[in-house]
Amino acid sequence: MTTLRIGDVTRRTGVAEGTLRMWESRHGFPTPKRQSSGHRRYSQRDVELVRQVAAQRAAGVELQIAIQRVLHDMQAPARSLYATLRRCHPQLEPCRLPKRTLIALSHAIEDESLARADSPLLFAFFQRQTHYRHAQARWHELARTARLAIAFADFERPSFPDDGPVELCVGVGDPLAREWAIVCDAPGHAVCLAGWEPPASTRAADRQRIFEVIWSVQPAVVRQAAGICADIVTTRQPALIDAAVRSRLDSPSSQPTSEQLVLATAITNRTLLYLD
Repeated sequence: MTTLRIGDVTRRTGVAEGTLRMWESRHGFPTPKRQSSGHRRYSQRDVELVRQVAAQRAAGVELQIAIQRVLHDMQAPARSLYATLRRCHPQLEPCRLPKRTLIALSHAIEDESLARADSPLLFAFFQRQTHYRHAQARWHELARTARLAIAFADFERPSFPDDGPVELCVGVGDPLAREWAIVCDAPGHAVCLAGWEPPASTRAADRQRIFEVIWSVQPAVVRQAAGICADIVTTRQPALIDAAVRSRLDSPSSQPTSEQLVLATAITNRTLLYLD
């Protein structure tokens, strides 16, 4: 809905009103609706796009290129969570983690989400069905109180169990076949992890596999990650993303608070315990 004033956009993105007007007059971005009085009205989608452009600018990307990238990503269907987040949020610096550390971080996120999250939207990429089966009991617990829980892996066929996550198939040539991810978007609790396995790593022994990983507890980043996952789901099983889920994804994400630091610390502490 286009109900936000320009001041609302400024408060939610940190981009000054004068800057927004300059972007619109010089680059045709953003594109607010105009009331009969001439006042601008923006949607939550406009807010997310402005945030993405601001993130690109903060990383040193030229304004026109940043706008083109963001608009291209908006129009093109996402096929990779990791790649899309990296393009939209270049400030999220990837780190290289061995599989053992990535498992510990994943378990820490799952545990914290079990302890805190209320009716979350949950998405996970497991690469292989065997990997998911090892974690299936944990994810059945996560799904028990979730609004939506979906797992991607190289399953033979989609599955829609009543007592666990929906299982959706990933083909061998799909970019998701190289990705490892967890996204938990819930009121007052937001965290996402996205990892990509370089081709050379897939030829290594299992213990020597290395992933490039980004993770965040910023609500706006997590909300976008959940939206990307929902778009990927829609290309496979559109009925799973119903109007209520879409409305939730389109609603404003919460503003960053000190709670994000508390959450990041809790996840880090859990990770260290798993590694000990």
